[in-house]
Order: sequence, then C-alpha cells, then structure tokens
Amino acid sequence: MKNAPNYLNPEIPSGLKRVTIPIVEATAESLAGYGHIVSDTDEVEIEIVRWPAQGHREVDPDSGDEGGTTEGLFICEWKGDILYGSNSAVSGHYILGYGTEPKKADEHHTRDPKTLLVWHANYHPDGGQCFFPETKKPFVVPLALPGDDISPEDFVCFHFSGHEGLYIHPNVWHEGALGIRGEQRFFDKQGAVHARISVDFPREFKCLLEVSLKQFNPD
Repeated sequence: MKNAPNYLNPEIPSGLKRVTIPIVEATAESLAGYGHIVSDTDEVEIEIVRWPAQGHREVDPDSGDEGGTTEGLFICEWKGDILYGSNSAVSGHYILGYGTEPKKADEHHTRDPKTLLVWHANYHPDGGQCFFPETKKPFVVPLALPGDDISPEDFVCFHFSGHEGLYIHPNVWHEGALGIRGEQRFFDKQGAVHARISVDFPREFKCLLEVSLKQFNPD
C-alpha cells in the first residue's frame, strides 16, 4: 500500500536536477483548461464529480455527488528558505517549497527568496478548488493539465497580481497558492471528500521544479 507523502518532512535527497518551468501571466485565455480567474468568491460554484461506477451498472443520478464542499483559510509563509503552508479546510500542514537546496535550507533569516523549488503536486478527482487572496499581494500557482502520465515539463507556473483569485477544475494538477515573500492568506473552498492523487518529483523523476522569483524579488 502506498504511503501518503510526509508533507512536513519530505526527506529530499541532495543534488537533484532542477526542471525550470515557465512563468505565465494568469488571464482568462492562459488559464483555459486549467480553471479561471475569480473576482468574487460568492459567484464561485465548486464542481463536484459524481462517484464513479465500479462496473456496468451506473450510479443513480440523484446520488454520488452529495458530499458538498468545505472551506477555510489557506496560509503560506516563508520562514527563511522554507515555504510552509496550512489549510484549515482540510486540516493540512505542509512544506510547500524551498528557496535553496533543501538540505541547506535555513529558516533563520529574513531575505526574500530568489527561487522556488517545488517537490510535490496533486489533483482532486472529487471536485474543484478555489483560492482567493485575503492579502492583496502577488502569488504564483504551478498547474498542469489532467492525466496520470504527468511529467515535470508539463507544468506551467501562473502569476497572479493578488487582486483576483483562481478556480481550479477537478483533476488539474496543482500545488497551493504560493506567496513570493513573507506570509500570505487565502480563502479556500474545495470538495469536502478531498481525494488527493500526488506526484513526488524527487522520488518519481529525481528532480525538483524550479520557479525563478528574481523578477518579483530583485536585489
């Protein structure tokens, strides 16, 4: 049986290659297939995917999609070289990324990160997810289109100004909404079943995804 990722102690090996993923401005056009821009959380409808049938008999049409949604506060915070995250909607606590080689990461400084190294991503087959910034600061979200035969090169990092949020369709690969410095808070709403299918880049591909933050955090 596969174990769930250890989000607070991922034990990332040293010397992994880095796969640089492009940064794209988030627009209605660039997000097509991944999700869409959110201007008002009251207008967001979370897609809930009906429970799949196990054989030739179909799931009754008035059942299988009644789990509803859950919502809470998603917080990400840079502590030195480590980007931590928490999601009260699903009681999650994570290391989301690093600003340097993970084995050399130091929490005890206040320098802005120049790079973001991502070790993990997942998707939710049961429903969509919305991130909306409560602190109006820029953020980024790595995304890839659905499909279990994923590769690191399939990911694109979308940049948001901080004045609008993101809705992600079910089955779209993602990490959280990631701040580029300091602490950032987001309203989070997602399917309550919270099925999660993960990719662990160090163990599956012997790499980390790399996003340059130099344009956002110049010297």
